[in-house]
Amino acid sequence: MTFDIRATMFLLAFATPSLAEVTISHGYSAFGDLKYEADFTHFDYANPDAPQGGTMSQRHLYGTPTFNNLNTFTIKGDSAPEVGQHMYDSLMVHAYDEPDALYGLIAETIEYPDDLSYVIFNIRPHARFHDGIQITAQDVVFTINALKTEGHPFYRNLLSDVITVTAETDLRVRIDLAPGAGSAFPGDIGELPVLPAHFYDDTPFDESWMTVPLASGPYLLDTIDAPRTIKFCKDPDYWADDLPVNVGKNNFDCYAYEYFADDTVGLEAFAAGEYLMRVEYRSAAWATAYDFPAAQRDWVQQLLLPDARPANAQGIWFNLRKPALQDVRVRQALEYAFNFEWTNETLFYGTYSRNDSFFENTEMEATGIAKDAELAVLEEFRDQLPSEVFTEPAYIPYAGVASPRDRTAMRKASQLLDDAGWIVGDDGKRRNAAGEVLSLDFPDSSRSLERVMLPFTENLNSLGIDATFDVIDPSAWTERRQVFDFDLSSTAWQVNVTPGAELRAFYGSDAAWSEGSNNLSGIADPVVDALIERAVSAKNRDELIAATRALDRVLRSKHIWIGNWHLGAHRVAVWDVFGMPDQPAKYDFNRGVDFWWFDREKYQALIDAGALSDDF
Repeated sequence: MTFDIRATMFLLAFATPSLAEVTISHGYSAFGDLKYEADFTHFDYANPDAPQGGTMSQRHLYGTPTFNNLNTFTIKGDSAPEVGQHMYDSLMVHAYDEPDALYGLIAETIEYPDDLSYVIFNIRPHARFHDGIQITAQDVVFTINALKTEGHPFYRNLLSDVITVTAETDLRVRIDLAPGAGSAFPGDIGELPVLPAHFYDDTPFDESWMTVPLASGPYLLDTIDAPRTIKFCKDPDYWADDLPVNVGKNNFDCYAYEYFADDTVGLEAFAAGEYLMRVEYRSAAWATAYDFPAAQRDWVQQLLLPDARPANAQGIWFNLRKPALQDVRVRQALEYAFNFEWTNETLFYGTYSRNDSFFENTEMEATGIAKDAELAVLEEFRDQLPSEVFTEPAYIPYAGVASPRDRTAMRKASQLLDDAGWIVGDDGKRRNAAGEVLSLDFPDSSRSLERVMLPFTENLNSLGIDATFDVIDPSAWTERRQVFDFDLSSTAWQVNVTPGAELRAFYGSDAAWSEGSNNLSGIADPVVDALIERAVSAKNRDELIAATRALDRVLRSKHIWIGNWHLGAHRVAVWDVFGMPDQPAKYDFNRGVDFWWFDREKYQALIDAGALSDDF
């Protein structure tokens, strides 16, 4: 029997306080009620009558354009993230038309007391791994302990508030939580993939390998052609096919991903019909490159799909572990040297807005001078913060002129470098008092970034900085980033609709020197740590907003990055063979594609026209 999340069950009339109120529910929401009742049949954005079949063939969407590892839970190697997306089931799954709600998948129900001192998941008896073995509480215990001790630093930071994990029965697992773990944390645990403990009897958890993983999700690994192609096809015996969270989902027989080291080649392959869908990240390509014959004949469509999620925290991150970059004046000078206005107008066709905030396009973004609840949070740390945090508006980067050399910005940058003790010598190079040249190494694996970053490094060179932007092998870049062997890094992090414990991984002191962590800047600041904990432990969305605004304001004052750009939508090009729900998923485009379907009639029409082969 299940209950609505706000329906509280009194276990005993005269129970002790710790047992007085325990919620048992089919779903969980950090703040607010659930939209879907216990007897819901499918999500509103799902089409329960969606046709089945066909292949969703697309360009690899995430990060490094190569892979040599099928273990997605370690920092070693270049993993194929699609393995985690299609092969692994979790205890709960997000509803993408609610900001922070999850509903049971492997877990039939969730239990938790009002103080969130623990959370219990009751596992569905018929949940199975691909080898037919039942999913048990012992698998959840193994998963959390392994991720917490040996997993990627992201998981280790995320799970730092887990005290113990106990299998109370084969189908009931209890996770005891540290005080202040936060109302979003049960959802973070619910989203974790559940790993089969028996698979790791013979497979090292913390190593890179190309062994086909054992999991429990809707798809099996079908084809591997590393580092170019990976393909997943439906498990005909998938245990959760008819659950409400899966109705209208997983409609394609297969998902295939094409990896391209050179995206120009990737676009040419798309134009030739070698794959069917691509998210376009290059403004110039979107504006000028979709004039090939298939697009002219409307066989290929360009779609601009809105996304209500926060914009990615995309920027050029400064590595504060490097001595030269520990001086905030140097970092400010580098920011002046990046001419966003010229870049946007000349290279991006004026399509983007500047990233000012780490929570861009949300109510969590700090604006103006701090006031009300945000000010009350900051007041607790007044003696540890510079006065301008209280007296000046939240920091916004200098808005220059759209010319290759903004003289005003370059003069400001030069003065800041002079003030920091980096003086231009007779050879045009800046040196400090010890005679050391100001050198900056800016490696990346994306050749498409060259046209953006080369003008930036040219500006740095003109200031007397020995700066180089190098496109290197993706595997080499992964290894260097894991050990923080760089001065600058162009990276984008996804921001959750309801931020929580993952903030520690990006900005927390414990992650600053943890090899492979997401804290690229190496920021380690007690006030930032305290504000993260305020956000994590927020009891309602108002408290979360106040804490994240304060965190945003303080992070921006520290100049740990050069904010890049955002669009607020996704540029998607598709061959016209897909159907899509009338009400698409509001909060997650990438997983929203899982609710599309293959339109056989449209596909056959393109085959008959000679536009596509019958490979899909």
